[in-house]
Amino acid sequence: MSMASRPAWHSVARELVDTAMGRAPADLVIRGGRWVCVQSGEIVPGTDIAVKGARIAYVGPDAGHTLGPQTRVIAAAGRYLVPGLLDAHMHVESGMVTVTEFVRAAAPRGTTGMFVDPHEIANVFGLRGVRLMADEAALQPINVWVQMPSCVPSAPGLETPGAAIGPAEVREAMRWPGIIGLGEMMNFPGVYLADEQMLGELAETMQAGKVIGGHYAAPDLGRPFHGYAAGGPADDHEGTRAEDAVARVRQGMRAMLRLGSAWYDVAAQIKAVTEQGLDPRHFILCTDDSHSGTLVNEGHMDRVLRHAIAQGLRPITAIQMMTLNTAEHFGVSQDVGQIAPGRLADIVLTADLADFRAEVVVAAGIVIAEDGQWRVALPQFAYPPEVKQSVHLNRTLTPADFQVAGPNHEAPTAKVNVIGVIENQAPTRHLVRELPVNGARVHGDPAQDVCKLALVERHHGTGRVQVGFVHGFGFNVPCAVASTVAHDSHHLLVVGTDDAHMALAANALAARGGGMLVARGGQVTAVVELPIAGLMSDERAEVVARKAEAVLAEYRACGCALHNANMQLSLLALAVIPELRLSDLGLVDVTRFAHISVLAE
Repeated sequence: MSMASRPAWHSVARELVDTAMGRAPADLVIRGGRWVCVQSGEIVPGTDIAVKGARIAYVGPDAGHTLGPQTRVIAAAGRYLVPGLLDAHMHVESGMVTVTEFVRAAAPRGTTGMFVDPHEIANVFGLRGVRLMADEAALQPINVWVQMPSCVPSAPGLETPGAAIGPAEVREAMRWPGIIGLGEMMNFPGVYLADEQMLGELAETMQAGKVIGGHYAAPDLGRPFHGYAAGGPADDHEGTRAEDAVARVRQGMRAMLRLGSAWYDVAAQIKAVTEQGLDPRHFILCTDDSHSGTLVNEGHMDRVLRHAIAQGLRPITAIQMMTLNTAEHFGVSQDVGQIAPGRLADIVLTADLADFRAEVVVAAGIVIAEDGQWRVALPQFAYPPEVKQSVHLNRTLTPADFQVAGPNHEAPTAKVNVIGVIENQAPTRHLVRELPVNGARVHGDPAQDVCKLALVERHHGTGRVQVGFVHGFGFNVPCAVASTVAHDSHHLLVVGTDDAHMALAANALAARGGGMLVARGGQVTAVVELPIAGLMSDERAEVVARKAEAVLAEYRACGCALHNANMQLSLLALAVIPELRLSDLGLVDVTRFAHISVLAE
């Protein structure tokens, strides 16, 4: 049953009442489980659940009176009955797969609801891209709500996106079915400086009675933070410290703590609950960005749950943070987030809460997966051919495109502003390094772990190339890596040890229509093709995961030891998170939201 076809509670209330009273048979009964009752914070043994259609009719000690000759019965045999897990903030495109393939990978692990912000495809195709993903989301057997992207471009004046979104587009999208609110408001300076367009988007969302997603990426919790909170964002997932979580909750926001493939922000922030004793009701767990390899090999929200419990949270508290807390935040607790009468029958059976592994997954009253295997067919959804033609360079790049002119004075070295990668975190450091100058050109320096970084404009066919430097990839052989997954404007990013490999990697990736690629020893050695907007594959998640692992293996062969290095690469153009980034218009100092020279003063 697709999300769009699920009946509203009021339309089936009579059937639910009749079933609960034993006047009509249930379609599904789960017997003898331990009810994880997140609404009361307790675990109730010896519980039965009776389901009529898509919704729960009865939860209690004995549902025998609801049994009929056609009722399907599942013996829980003492297993836990857990509400379906919800991911409160995520980007499907980060999995490099379509919505359907993301659901294929995540739902058998216990995820029955996702709140997705498709601002990656929005930066390439604008409102049309959002609508395509919303249409695909509506067909899924689990709940997939869509947040309308707010910041396209994410950093106006500092980058060139493939499309633009403003208050008029937000107003239109708020009328679409399945749109739950506004996606993360990344332009936090625009909010606290009262930018008319940003405040206009916030106003349109408020007037529609929907939720505004937040994104305050600065460590400053002073006046700018208070100004941002006053603008209306209702949650924020950018905190990395316990004080960040505390500040957000105190200001009436939900603190969203993320564990993605490369972002490990739960452990530090959860101390606000486990050590400082804050009420956990306004804390929410999410993933933000999950790589396909993580989904296939480690899990989705089940992985987050295991991690949160390992940090000292009581299992039921951790489950509340990804069920009831999330549902109440988005105003959908009448449908999801708890096992209770009238709610959609989104139920997961598991033998162990601390080592959570989904054994049976029920979504809207249908058993969709058992022991990790799908029991229902997934929808077919085809993206139009033009969406697979999004890389426009209009010329062949040469090694000369990746050169950096040295200073005017003749010196063997030059002082250079360098982006410093911080492993497992989204922020970067603004470093200054002395790099070698040869032939009036500045070069990277493997001894200092500094490579060249280039961004190639790929939306409008200008062929413009901006070159800078990055620290942290550890490349120590002739090589280059390239990606059209380059948050948020999604141009073509290249990191390499020499100009020839950088040109090879960029041209080879453009010829494939986008994706992620490694060139080593003068040839392409690994690639993930992502033809849909240069962001997503139309292959199965496990196929994408294998190809992505081959890419990561080649990163390691080049000397890189970073965890999920391709995701770290993808953020080097994200000009809304401090401290230093590269855009198609130049090097960006995000602490000042201004372009600066690659050569340091």
